[in-house]
Amino acid sequence: MVVQVKKLEKTYKNGLKALNGLSLEVHEGEIFGLLGPNGSGKTTTIHCILQLLNYDSGEILLFDEEMKPSRLDLKAKIGFVPQNVAVFNELTVYDNIDFFCSLYIKDKKIRKQYVEEAIHFVSLEDYKKFYPKKLSGGLLRRLNIACGIVHKPSLIIFDEPTVAVDPQSRNKILEGIIKLKENGSTIIYTSHYMEEVEQICSYIVILDKGEVIAHGTKEKLKEMIDLGQTVTIETSQDAISLFENEPYVMAVSYQDNELQIQTIKGDSYLPKILESLQKNQFPIGKVYSELPTLNDVFLKLTGKELRD
Repeated sequence: MVVQVKKLEKTYKNGLKALNGLSLEVHEGEIFGLLGPNGSGKTTTIHCILQLLNYDSGEILLFDEEMKPSRLDLKAKIGFVPQNVAVFNELTVYDNIDFFCSLYIKDKKIRKQYVEEAIHFVSLEDYKKFYPKKLSGGLLRRLNIACGIVHKPSLIIFDEPTVAVDPQSRNKILEGIIKLKENGSTIIYTSHYMEEVEQICSYIVILDKGEVIAHGTKEKLKEMIDLGQTVTIETSQDAISLFENEPYVMAVSYQDNELQIQTIKGDSYLPKILESLQKNQFPIGKVYSELPTLNDVFLKLTGKELRD
């Protein structure tokens, strides 16, 4: 087992209970998705695992050994890529990566090799002598990643690594994370981009109010909600009346010349919907349907209210 968190409790001085008996396990070789709305306890959990934050009670094991602030040997096995870019503006790309590597790797020859490999991994070969202020947002994110993984850690924690980057950079980052997993690293990944989590994570935990409210593969999580297909059809607005009282319809709406029907879990209701439209002589344009997404699951379990 790479990470075991057992009955973790954390209450801040202002009385806010951030973690309420939280328990979770991260297995070797996983890309472990840690999800939750703002204030759910994700960041607190990560900071406790990293021993950056004291907790009231509970236990944290890393690689089957108890994690404590003094366990520098265990900390050396962890790489952390924070949400906010954390590099030195006074150092070049190369020197930034070299500095973070030097915290764990003292042999200069090995360190040089590791730095070059990290630079190649994030495709920053053409930017070695650049200072951070000269880099775009996507390049800064890739530098941030290189600094976190350069010492070849066994466990890497990514805290929203694709915030505010363009699609090309996001794709490059996600490909890199998958490659790290293929090379033997275990990944903990937090993000508010559900499509990313659905794309790369092998196991997912959803937190709310400091507790685990759901966990499993994306397929298992989708089985937890009653939503079936969402059918979208280009047709007349008057067609909405056909489906408002149908027992297989959970919700129906109309926007931008499209009728959207959310059906209950079960067989496909698309043929029945189309038959009803044709029978009542409504026009039918573009038609498409989709199964529930991880975003549907997340909103169903945590609610749609805004969080601070």
